[in-house]
Amino acid sequence: MGPLDRIEELIAYVEAAKAVPMSRACRVDRGELIAMLEELQAELPADIRRSEVMLAERDKIISAGEKEAERIIAEGEGEHARLVSQHEITVSAEHEASRIIGEAREEAQRLRDEVDEYVDTTLANFEQFLQRAVSGVERGRDKMHALREIGTFNPPEQEESEEKPLPQF
Repeated sequence: MGPLDRIEELIAYVEAAKAVPMSRACRVDRGELIAMLEELQAELPADIRRSEVMLAERDKIISAGEKEAERIIAEGEGEHARLVSQHEITVSAEHEASRIIGEAREEAQRLRDEVDEYVDTTLANFEQFLQRAVSGVERGRDKMHALREIGTFNPPEQEESEEKPLPQF
C-alpha cells in the first residue's frame, strides 16, 4: 500500500469515527491513528530514496552521453587529422570532421535534453505526490487537533438551584 493509499485510509478512518453528540468532533483510537501515521511516515523515506536513485541514474546517463560525445569528437578529430594529410581531400575532410563533431554535439545535447525532461517529469510527479501527502497529513493533524480541543472541552458547571418549597396557604 502506497503513501497516498495510507492517507486515504486515514481520512476514511477519521470520517468513520463515532461522532461526539452536539459537535463536529469525533472519537478516534489515538493508538490506532498514531500507528497509521507512523506507517505513512515509514513509507515516505522510501519514495525519497527512489527519487535520489532517479537523480543518480540521470547523472549516469548524462555522463555516458558526454563520454560518448567525447569519443565521437576524438574520433572525428583523428579522422580529420588523417584526411588533412592527404592533400587532394583536405577540404572534404574538414567538412566531414565538422559534420561528425556537430552530430556528436547535437546527439550529446539531445541526450541531455531527453534525460532532463525525464527527470523533470518524474520529479514533478513526485512533487505532486508529496504535496498531496503533506496536505493529507495536515488535514489529519488539523482534525486530530480539533478532536483534542473538543475532547478536553468541559462546559462550565451550572449552579445548582436550591429547591425551595412552595409556600402553602
